[in-house]
Amino acid sequence: MSVKRIAVLGSTGSVGEQTLAVAAAHPDRYAVAALAAGRRVEKLADQVRRFRPRVVSVADAAGADELRARLAGDVPCEIAFGAAGLDAVATADADLVVAALVGAAGLRPTLAAIRAGRDVALANKEVLVMAGALVRREVAARGVTLLPVDSEHSAIFQALAGADRAAIAKLILTASGGPFRTWSEERIARATVEEALRHPNWDMGPKITIDSATLMNKGLEVIEAHHMFDLEYSQIHVLVHPEGTIHALAEFRDGSIRAEMATADMRLPIQLALAWPERLPDGAEPVPLTERPLTFEPVDREAFPAVDLAYRVGGLGSTFPAVMNAANEVAVMAFLEGKIPLTRIVEVVQAVVDEHDAAPLVSIVNIERADHWARQRAAEIIEER
Repeated sequence: MSVKRIAVLGSTGSVGEQTLAVAAAHPDRYAVAALAAGRRVEKLADQVRRFRPRVVSVADAAGADELRARLAGDVPCEIAFGAAGLDAVATADADLVVAALVGAAGLRPTLAAIRAGRDVALANKEVLVMAGALVRREVAARGVTLLPVDSEHSAIFQALAGADRAAIAKLILTASGGPFRTWSEERIARATVEEALRHPNWDMGPKITIDSATLMNKGLEVIEAHHMFDLEYSQIHVLVHPEGTIHALAEFRDGSIRAEMATADMRLPIQLALAWPERLPDGAEPVPLTERPLTFEPVDREAFPAVDLAYRVGGLGSTFPAVMNAANEVAVMAFLEGKIPLTRIVEVVQAVVDEHDAAPLVSIVNIERADHWARQRAAEIIEER
């Protein structure tokens, strides 16, 4: 059995840390070739000492100097920073790049990895949201494999394994409903940051947790599923499933349904992507079938308008999804900083989308221009109101 070399974009985040935990648990299978982080230099230094990658990257020159000082020559590696550093990690001598950056920052390095002929395990859903058609073209042109790491898309990937695509009637993404599933619109409008960060099932970073509270996360996943599995939006549905046991379902034209069930543990989709097509013997605890009910509810689209907005934006295509994503990132940060209430997040995103003059999705330049405009406009709307 050959050792698979992995590079991790976003190594100090939740998915990055769990990826490295899987690698550490299977040293006979995985070697860490490269790591990219942001500003958590102390944590990155610990990872470098443990995994001894050849290439590492941080956010800026000051972070690179700090990392050199912390390592003090103990671990020989190339230390880079900024956009060039992310590209260096993405194109390092690796068999698989785990794209686990949060937000739009993951787009360029993920495309760089694909263009360098690297297989990609994609946890950064914004890459497909912003540039799904462009990414799919590059994946096809380079002949690389794109593996999903999001729990829902990993579940779809498994449910569709060996299936005739013509037989698929629809896919169903499940949502826990977040911490405000049973709240009224008026009560949601008064939700505090602390309440919004209290996800009932998953332990995630603040941005993704807030997206789950507004259900924007599910909207982004609908667009991601459209591109990942090449299905029409009319074939992709969302149901609230508060137990979080079934992560996705595939319904076939004969009426049968395949459901992928697992406990809420990101190690499972991560190691599935790392080992595919194998399954490693250790992973999540099995689902206690006799102890866990299975309930499903429709999405309350009045309380959670982000889902319908995402369907609309996905259908519009071009640079609209990139604009929605960028405006959402700005609005989420404004909520976390106490500048706007939770319900204003989707209102700001809607306003930016409504003002957007779309550009064709022919290059990353158009996408980044739309992203920049949307961030600026979202910030202006937040300050104006």
